Amino acid sequence: MDPLIILQAGVASGTVLLFATLGGIFNERSGIMNLGIEGMMLIGAMTAFSVTAKTGLPWLGLVAAMLAAGALSQIHAFITITLQADQVVSGLALTFLGTGISLVFGEGLSKAGVISLLPVFTIPILSQIPILGKIFFENQSILVYIGYLLVPFCWWYINKTRPGLHLRAVGEYPAAADALGINVYGLRYFYVFIGGLLAGLSGATISLAISPGWFSELTTGGQGWIAIGLIIFSQWNPYRAMFGSYFFGALRRLILDIQGPAILFGFANPFYYNPYYGFFLQMLPYAFTILVLVIGSKEAIRKHLGAPAALGIPYIRGQRGI
Repeated sequence: MDPLIILQAGVASGTVLLFATLGGIFNERSGIMNLGIEGMMLIGAMTAFSVTAKTGLPWLGLVAAMLAAGALSQIHAFITITLQADQVVSGLALTFLGTGISLVFGEGLSKAGVISLLPVFTIPILSQIPILGKIFFENQSILVYIGYLLVPFCWWYINKTRPGLHLRAVGEYPAAADALGINVYGLRYFYVFIGGLLAGLSGATISLAISPGWFSELTTGGQGWIAIGLIIFSQWNPYRAMFGSYFFGALRRLILDIQGPAILFGFANPFYYNPYYGFFLQMLPYAFTILVLVIGSKEAIRKHLGAPAALGIPYIRGQRGI
C-alpha cells in the first residue's frame, strides 16, 4: 500500500467534493442554504453518463450535466427566493427530486457499456517535483487540473472583485445592498444557478473521470452531504475547501485500501479479518459531517466561524432587519 498512490487517488476523488463545496460556498455567500447538493450531483452524474454514452462526446456530456443541475437548482431558487419558503425543507425536497429523476431517466445506464472519458495526462515539469509531483501532477484527469485553477479564481472573485463584493453584500446585509441599487433577488437566483452548475460538474466528474462505467443511486455515495459539511468546515473559504476536500478524498481511499490486504505494514490487518471495523471506518466521514452540521447549527458558533449573516433568512423588500 503506497501512501503516495493513496494521496494521488485522494486528490482525484477529492475533486468531486471540491466542485460541490465551491458551489455550496457561492450559494451560502449569497444567503441561500441549499441542502439539495446530493440530488443535483446525481442529476449531473446521470446526464453526463447518458449524453456521453449516446454521443461519444464526454465534453458535451460535461456541459449537459452542468446545465441540467443548474436548471434543477432554479426550482430551489424559486421556492426560497420568490416564494420565501423554508430553505432547509426545500433543499431536502430537491435532493429527493433529483434522486428520483436521475433514477427514472438513468434506468439501464449501467448496461450502456464503455463510454469515452475525459483525458488523463501528466504535466512534464511539475510531475518531477519530489513527492508533490507524483501526488498532484501525474496521471490526473483534466478536471483535477481545472480544480487547481478554479480555487484561486473563486477566492479572487469573492474577495477582490466588485461582483464578489456584491455577492458578500447580499449574503450579509441584503437590505443595505438593495438600498444601494443591487438586485438582491437577481443575484441570489444567479448564484444558486452557479451552485447548481458546480454540483453538476461534481457529478459529471464521477461519471467521466473518477468512477466511470456505471450509474445507480449509489453513484454519489452521499458525497453531496459531505460537501455540505465541508462548506462549514471551510468557513466559506475556497482554499480551506480545497484542503478539506482532498483530505476527505484521501480518507475515503484509505478506508477502501486498508480493508484489502491481510497483512498491513508487516502485521495482521484487523480491518481485513473483522468486517465490522471496516463498517466503522466507512462511517467516519459521515459522522464528521453530522458533527460539523450540529456545531454549525448553533448561532454563536456560526457567527464565530464567519457564516453570512443573512444565511437561511428570506429577504423581504421593505422589511426591517437584515
